[in-house]
Parts: sequence; structure tokens; C-alpha cells
Amino acid sequence: QVQLVESGGGLVQAGGSLRLSCVSSGRTYSWYEMGWFRQTPGKEREFVATINRNGAVTNYSDFVKGRFTISRDNAKVVVYLQMNSLKPEDTGVYYCAAKDYGEQFRYWGQGTQVTVSS
Repeated sequence: QVQLVESGGGLVQAGGSLRLSCVSSGRTYSWYEMGWFRQTPGKEREFVATINRNGAVTNYSDFVKGRFTISRDNAKVVVYLQMNSLKPEDTGVYYCAAKDYGEQFRYWGQGTQVTVSS
């Protein structure tokens, strides 16, 4: 059974940093693509960042570009999200997701709460 488990969320002051991790279990080969999404209060879940299998291709939403960095360690089947210069509007639940080639994101973690105080 495939599972994605996020960790690393918490409470931080504006301008601070957090590093989220997502560990994948239940399969022995790396995902085609992994990503981070978030749901902020009062909004639908939105895209944050994605990374391809070998880590050479990354994509970011405009509101995190230059502040967040996505990376992955295929040996450990882990994807990270380094979040710097955090803002109160970054507060929300952050979800890890994974997919294989030709699919939509259909494997999701349970989410980890990030709270940024002003």
C-alpha cells in the first residue's frame, strides 16, 4: 500500500524558515513527479511546487518563487520543501503528492500544518 507521510510543519515567525519532508513508502521505484500543494484558510487547495524524477526540472507557483525550494532524494524516496522568508499568508496545510507518467496527482499525504505569525 502506497503511503506519503509529511513532517516538518509548525509555528514560525514571519521571515523565518521551515523544511518540510515527505517520505514515500509502499513502492521500490521513484515517482515520475512529486509535488507540494497547500490549502490556506478560505481557499481551495493550490499548487506550490513540483519536481521531476531526476530533480532536473522544477516548477513553482509565482507566490513562492524565490523563497521556496523543492528537492528530492530518490535513494530515500523523500521530497523536501525548504521554505524561507515565510509570510503570514503562507499559513495553511501543506500536502505532498506523487504521480506516475501520464497520470494526474493521485497519491496524497495527510498534510502538515504550517502557521506563520506576524
